Amino acid sequence: MSHHVSILQEITGESSIDGRLVRSYKRSFNGFAARLSEPEREKIAEMEGVVSVFRSKKLQIQTTASWDFMGLKEGKNTKRNLAVESDTIVGLIDTGIWPESESFSDKGFGPPPKKWKGVCSGGKNFTCNNKLIGARDYTREGTRDLDGHGSHTSSIAAGNAVSGASFFGIGNGTARGGVPAARIAAYKVCTSTECGSEAVLSAFDDAIADGVDFISISIGGGGAARRYEEDTTAIGAFHAMAKGILTVNSAGNSGPKPTSVGSVAPWILTVGASTTNREFLTKVVIQNGKTLFGRSVNAFDLQGKNYPLVFQGSEAKGKILVSVYSFSSDVAVATITKDYKNYATISSRPLSALSPDDFDFLVSYVNSTKSAQGTVLKTEADFNQKAPKVASFSSRGPNTIAVDLLKPDITAPGVEILAAYSPLGSPTF
Repeated sequence: MSHHVSILQEITGESSIDGRLVRSYKRSFNGFAARLSEPEREKIAEMEGVVSVFRSKKLQIQTTASWDFMGLKEGKNTKRNLAVESDTIVGLIDTGIWPESESFSDKGFGPPPKKWKGVCSGGKNFTCNNKLIGARDYTREGTRDLDGHGSHTSSIAAGNAVSGASFFGIGNGTARGGVPAARIAAYKVCTSTECGSEAVLSAFDDAIADGVDFISISIGGGGAARRYEEDTTAIGAFHAMAKGILTVNSAGNSGPKPTSVGSVAPWILTVGASTTNREFLTKVVIQNGKTLFGRSVNAFDLQGKNYPLVFQGSEAKGKILVSVYSFSSDVAVATITKDYKNYATISSRPLSALSPDDFDFLVSYVNSTKSAQGTVLKTEADFNQKAPKVASFSSRGPNTIAVDLLKPDITAPGVEILAAYSPLGSPTF
């Protein structure tokens, strides 16, 4: 750190740099984050040995039957080496983790691998164990997950096998990670609103030195790819690669727009999202007997009771609201919207999102029928979907930085995945 302080003193002409030095990276690579004016930035950029100087950027987080779909059902078609798996440490750079989740229980686990050099600095009332072996926080909130995204991605990567998992009875089955015997180290760089790029670099700096074997980061800029020397994930992953550590990064959620993939460095495994053969359907049954098929995760059961159907602009209290707006009503019994995607959305109120054709049919029915009535059923899982398909939201290539390098590298199930989440955040699939 003293070297970084000296550089700042030299370019600012100030002996005191209080409040200037934000972060210092020194465990796995050499660099720092500081508050600089544009002339000061230019001075540092011209110094010998400086590779790049760039503005900090706010990044965004990106996100049960999937293993069966890929032919990797527990105990079948898989060759397991538990000794190797339990010696594997996965570092998760995300919104933190919920340590009490069954996905992260250490029942049956022995001590952490001897190569582990990390710490458990999760904050108040946060305890690690022989499964969740490390925790670091770069947000001043503590490593506990207040959003849910980090717990979700951690359990997908290396969560324990949890039988009888479901979302209020929907999608019942065994939820497990790709390597359930692996250890987890959580590096919290995101609050519920943003992820600082300077924090991401700190997490890479520590994770590499702590001794992780893999780094998983489902965070990105939410836009076009940046030059490698200005991309914090690419920089951190480069130094990880130099130590034999593979970084796995999400392609992004900016699809289906072309050139929307943000993770394009050749030393990163960039993963897009695809569907499985399971989809969640929420049926709308109208009084004339016709059934319409919507997409949402609706855990509410109206017991098949019919309610008046009203179009937007009408009094909705005690009725089912039919609306073009893609959000549920707080006063209606249920809401039916036109927002059909190839994935289901979760709502805190009864909701079904219909395809444009079915929605238009329903609107016509409501407008032409006196005292139109219907109901919204609880969500059901259907396993007849043709799959895999690239999810509509998954970021696409081509690679705008190196056109001869294909990105994303692969796709993996990323739609309607049941996994761990934080009770303090919104459920995610």
